[in-house]
Amino acid sequence: MAKCYSEWPPLPPLHPPRRTPSQTSLWTIRRQLASFVLHCSRSCASPLLEPKNLPDEFHAVSASTPAPVPVPVSPLPDAPKLGISNKFIRGLCSDRQTEQLAFECYRRALHQPEFLPDKKTMNALTVQLLRAKQWSSLEFLVEDFRAYGVMPERRTCARLVASCVKARKFGLADMVLGVLEGKRGAPAAVAFSSAMQAYNKLHMYRSTLLVYERMRAARLSRDADAYRAVMAACGALGKPEMVASLLKQYKSHKWYPSESCVETYAIVCDALGRAGRASDALKCLREMEADGIAPNATIYSSIIRSLADAHESSAAEDLYNEAWKKGMLGDPDMFLKVIVMHVEAGRVEKTMGVAKDMRETGLRVTDCILSTIVNGFVKRRGLKPAIRAYDKLIALGCEPGQVTYASVINVYCQLGRSDRAESVFSEMIDRGFDKCVVAYGNMISMYGKISRASDAMRLLAVMKKKRCEPNIWVYNSLLDMHGRLGNSRQAEKIWKEMMRRKIQPDRISYTAIINAFNRSGELDRCMDLYQEFRETGGKVDTALAGLMVGVFSKCSRFNELIELLKDMQGTRLDRRLYLTVLRSLRDAGLEVHVKWLQTNFSFVEEKT
Repeated sequence: MAKCYSEWPPLPPLHPPRRTPSQTSLWTIRRQLASFVLHCSRSCASPLLEPKNLPDEFHAVSASTPAPVPVPVSPLPDAPKLGISNKFIRGLCSDRQTEQLAFECYRRALHQPEFLPDKKTMNALTVQLLRAKQWSSLEFLVEDFRAYGVMPERRTCARLVASCVKARKFGLADMVLGVLEGKRGAPAAVAFSSAMQAYNKLHMYRSTLLVYERMRAARLSRDADAYRAVMAACGALGKPEMVASLLKQYKSHKWYPSESCVETYAIVCDALGRAGRASDALKCLREMEADGIAPNATIYSSIIRSLADAHESSAAEDLYNEAWKKGMLGDPDMFLKVIVMHVEAGRVEKTMGVAKDMRETGLRVTDCILSTIVNGFVKRRGLKPAIRAYDKLIALGCEPGQVTYASVINVYCQLGRSDRAESVFSEMIDRGFDKCVVAYGNMISMYGKISRASDAMRLLAVMKKKRCEPNIWVYNSLLDMHGRLGNSRQAEKIWKEMMRRKIQPDRISYTAIINAFNRSGELDRCMDLYQEFRETGGKVDTALAGLMVGVFSKCSRFNELIELLKDMQGTRLDRRLYLTVLRSLRDAGLEVHVKWLQTNFSFVEEKT
């Protein structure tokens, strides 16, 4: 609906002052617009002015107020006599107050026999409808592109197709491309290229390939942007052969080499690297340099990442040093790949140099990188070298995160340095990392091993207060602690809490709580839990078997003991378990079972 008439600029007086040519044209447009608006208001009444749409209060006031005397109005000219021109329509498009009427005015102008839309008018209407997102009106306008053989400007065609794809109006985009397909001009080539780039932004790479094939079938000229778009799509779809073929075609054109070639090579190197062809990506880099094109940081980072993933350590390290000398290193993901490569190759000392390089370039050494270095030292060099590496990283100004803190706490716990573990844990909490289940689990496990049950339970309470839900590992640590202490009551409380929180116990859980009841002499409870474990499909290991051998022997339940041993047949038993079973069977006078044990498990006795 157009704005109210009172909002339009007033008409000029009968004897206007002298105007400049620009003012005269503006006055003429406004006069024509006023005539057109008045004609529209007479030809189709607005529903807002219908009596049925007015509120009741208006009718009440109207009844008490005398109706004004109607003023005679001269008859309006017919639509063909309005004389709507291309210039008039463009004038409507150029004013934000009147642009909404431009398309309707254009539709009325089509009824004039002498009216033919020109390129500027189509361009102005397309821009206005795109700005207003009037997709249905754009469909009519695109049909007129075909009917009148008039297209907007090249940039507007590209914008129209890209906007349609971005708004997911794929049918309309296809319609525009269909109109342009037979033109074989610059607008068509640019529009097809713009469509491929827009599809790539939506990760619709197969649609990009379809547009490219359509463009090639229509024998449209392909510019550098079109080649880059289709190469990027082929790289994302894992088609390195097609990328290499397109690169050859790209290099055969006259625009090669140019500044845009760097972006093209970046796409090609990334596609080859993603396909696992790191050596080909490196070869492409050398060809690029031979053609006089200097690679940028993106290309260096892409190829170094691909070489590191391919475990080509020597080539990756050489290229890393080359890029470092040129100041082309600045990708944190690339640094992580290099660090992982060094760790897997056993050269963990070189990871410290990579971290130092990151600090010198002004990059933050991420928590992921720090934890990778620390865990790499633990795996390759041991616990104490890992702590020394951590201290050096802190001296470089690296700030650990939650994962690194948890790793360092675990190292200190394994070293038995409870004081240092508590210090690092407090530092982690002070920095706001107070919901790390792994760190809580490590601390609780450490307290359990050094028999500090009260500290472990206090930490569990803190954990719950922080709304950090304990997992099965935390509960197993508590059960193991109470089991070794023989505190079956506390172990049962933990067990019930697990059931209440619907945490399914595993074999370690059953072993720990059975050990607690065994130490407190509650053998019937041990057998009930063992039977429950077997009914749930649990498989017995040597730790649980050692416990149950003692329980069955104390209760003189030798049938269950033999069944347990049959289930474990083929499992390597340690010396202690073997001798315990042998002694129990001999004390019970079961010589037949003694011979069976010696026959089936004699290899263990020979080794011991």
